[in-house]
Amino acid sequence: MSSLAAPSRSRVPLVLVAVVSVLAAMGAPVLRAQPSPKVARAQRVSRAPRIDGRLDDAIWSTVSPVSDLVQRQPREGAEPTERTEVYIAYDDEAIYIGARLHRQRPEEISRTFTRRDGFGNAERLNIIFDTQQDRRTAVGFGISAAGVRSDFRHTQDDDMRGRESQFDPVWNASAVVDSGGWTAEMRIPLSQLRFPPDAQQRWGFQIDRWMPDKNETVQWAMIRPRETGYISRFGTLEGIAEVRNTRPVEFVPYVAGDATRTATAAAGNPLARPYASRMGLDTKLAVGKYLTLDATVNPDFGQVEADPAEVNLTGFETFFDERRPFFVEGSEMVRGNGAQYFYPRRIGAPPRGAASGDFVDRPRASTILGATKLTGRLPSRLSIGGIAAVTAAEDARVYHVDSSITRTVAIEPRTTFGVLRLQQDVGNQASTIGAGFTTVQRHFGGVESLSSLLARESYFGGLDWRLRFQQGKYAISGFVAGSHIAGDTAAIRRVQTANAHLLQRPDRRRALYDPTRRSLSGYSMQLRADKDAGRWVLWGAEVKAESPGFEVNDLGRLQSTDDIEYNADLQIRQTIPGRYLQNWRLGFETRGAWNFEGAHQLNTWTQNSSVTFRNFWNVNVRSTLQLAAIDDALTRGGPYMGTPREFRQELRVNNNFGAKTGWRLNAGWEHDEFGAARYNAGGQLTLRPTPRLTVSAEPTYQTGADPRQYVTTIAGGTATYGKRYVFAFIDRTTISTKLRANVGFSPNLTLEGYAEPFVASGTYRRFGELTAPRSSALREYGTDGTSIVRDSAGVRTVTDNGSRFTIGNRDFHVLSFRSNLVMRWEWTPGSTLFVVWQQNRRSDLIFGDPARTSELLRTTRAAGDNFLSVKFTYWLPVRFGR
Repeated sequence: MSSLAAPSRSRVPLVLVAVVSVLAAMGAPVLRAQPSPKVARAQRVSRAPRIDGRLDDAIWSTVSPVSDLVQRQPREGAEPTERTEVYIAYDDEAIYIGARLHRQRPEEISRTFTRRDGFGNAERLNIIFDTQQDRRTAVGFGISAAGVRSDFRHTQDDDMRGRESQFDPVWNASAVVDSGGWTAEMRIPLSQLRFPPDAQQRWGFQIDRWMPDKNETVQWAMIRPRETGYISRFGTLEGIAEVRNTRPVEFVPYVAGDATRTATAAAGNPLARPYASRMGLDTKLAVGKYLTLDATVNPDFGQVEADPAEVNLTGFETFFDERRPFFVEGSEMVRGNGAQYFYPRRIGAPPRGAASGDFVDRPRASTILGATKLTGRLPSRLSIGGIAAVTAAEDARVYHVDSSITRTVAIEPRTTFGVLRLQQDVGNQASTIGAGFTTVQRHFGGVESLSSLLARESYFGGLDWRLRFQQGKYAISGFVAGSHIAGDTAAIRRVQTANAHLLQRPDRRRALYDPTRRSLSGYSMQLRADKDAGRWVLWGAEVKAESPGFEVNDLGRLQSTDDIEYNADLQIRQTIPGRYLQNWRLGFETRGAWNFEGAHQLNTWTQNSSVTFRNFWNVNVRSTLQLAAIDDALTRGGPYMGTPREFRQELRVNNNFGAKTGWRLNAGWEHDEFGAARYNAGGQLTLRPTPRLTVSAEPTYQTGADPRQYVTTIAGGTATYGKRYVFAFIDRTTISTKLRANVGFSPNLTLEGYAEPFVASGTYRRFGELTAPRSSALREYGTDGTSIVRDSAGVRTVTDNGSRFTIGNRDFHVLSFRSNLVMRWEWTPGSTLFVVWQQNRRSDLIFGDPARTSELLRTTRAAGDNFLSVKFTYWLPVRFGR
């Protein structure tokens, strides 16, 4: 295990957090979770209703409605302005929901069409069940006035945190608007729910209704905004008896065909493969009474939205959100609350091996041969989540014009991935103790270029906890974890010298870098205390440490190690509406970090204010002062370097989310002690000209100078361990606009478009080298006995006391255009037809003329790839007995 003794001053935040944690525990006696005393009853029926959205079936007249809902906002606890009646029935096959949602002026009902699970501004009704009555997990089913379904799973006792929208059970629903408001019907098969095999069922139950035009939310079991906890405060649903939880085996085979046109194909690429086809299979089956196994063979994710464009000049990886359905659904049961040991985009990531030639055909992603996922919750309140996956060895095809030879080059080994997560509920406050484990095994097959690039094996293990008091008003959480990787010495050297570790730094007091290593181990730990509820005051405090050898990037996400970090925040708020304000919040936060040698690397102080007016417009103001500090990563493996004092100011204003026309404006600026300034502005405009059409634009503009942009390291310096660490001012401008359009032809047929024209430029100037370790000053070339000359190609030649070296042209001007157009038709429940058209265009030029807004249109003419795909899936449930 890699470890270094931390300086005594770095223990101060740990002591503070420990004291706060103990005081919180002492002042927060363990109480039973306090669910709502409300009880609703479901009625058994002998004949199922027709799910057409109309309450004209005879059975609804035999069921007593639930109608005692109350306002949550804008007037907490008040009578709703509109009456809601919900009918609950069941038979041996399904739960049936009927609802009459009264409106005095039905023409004001918002009926925006979106895709399934879309977050439009349509009026909607949500029905949420805690089928296992564990007061922590639940599943929800929603229907909008436009008839669009939504479904979600709650994995935590929280309204939004831990809410997973990729939960996609097979069920149906319909809605109809009439002169009295609107009506809705749902059919939720019992096979899509998990519940205990008891003769008499008692489930946690909640009803939510949102009316966007009124900014009104009503609930059956009203949960006050000042309170924490969500599922633990539900009421109870009774009356369901003598039903069996029989789950079919679900098969979803798919077939797909692609047509691809690349820029290199247009230039006569002999390796171009314009057409391709593939097929695969997804399967879902029950494992015993409580667990579910999902399996996929050769999965396809062609319908997933493209990542945004970027120009990354840092030394750290950019982490994008996971959007692939297989890895998103149930992910909360796998990731846990501790270190970020599972970043699913590692599975099927782009191959990392090098291949060069006049034409190169390399796969965009590693092929996932197969993956399985096991999730569920046992009667003992033990939650289980696990994933196993195998990706194929990948080769690139390389063509050399001179010899007319095509050869293959190995660029990624066959790899197996494993993740296991166990989480046990303890006590009656939804407290949890969990454990997570991961492993990665690579099979190089004797390919030395890959074994010297990647670790052969990687392991992670950790324990985490979240102890709640007074139904979540107070919480103490934390984790301890360890990691271990092993492989070829060259591969372990790469890890040691990567920007996440930089063990080779020349000014380390204790040598950690060992080029002969065949393994590397480390640890991480965290302790946090929070007060998450209360009318006026909330607070939190945390300390976290990551040893220099901690490494999880084979399957997790980690930017830096050798850190001892702390943060503390205090928030003063008012949740009860006043004469002018709906609510307000005033927050203060401080963050800091040392490394294990005691270098103070971060010291920031932030004030964050938020005001929501009675019309639900919101204004947020954030101010941050970052004090001068020391950074151990700016020189990319060189000595410490000083960082300047900075001040940042941010402002955001937005209107009510439920408005027919939505907008947001944001702006910010920052200034540092070197005199450099940076500015940004942006916003979002969402238009809904008809219920079936929604369009939005999200423009951003950033410009300014960075006075300490790393350029390169050159041998020959005297003041900084025999090397010159070269930096420069860079003038950067980035302009982009994210465009989205959604056309809803019906609740099951939608057309979604996404496009992002993107322009970025950077001009380097005022080159210089670091004058001394821990300094932020540069010896600027062209002064102090040095000269610098730039030639017509932008290459700089520097002369310093007889020595001469060159610096390549780093200026850039990037044009990028990425787009997705996806038609989604759920032609029968669980079965879908996708038609996808993607574009990925980009040009990189080596001049630094400032980017201009007029160039956004030019991005569509940049060279790039066009990709057309048709994918057909079919849901096939198979029952094996009763």
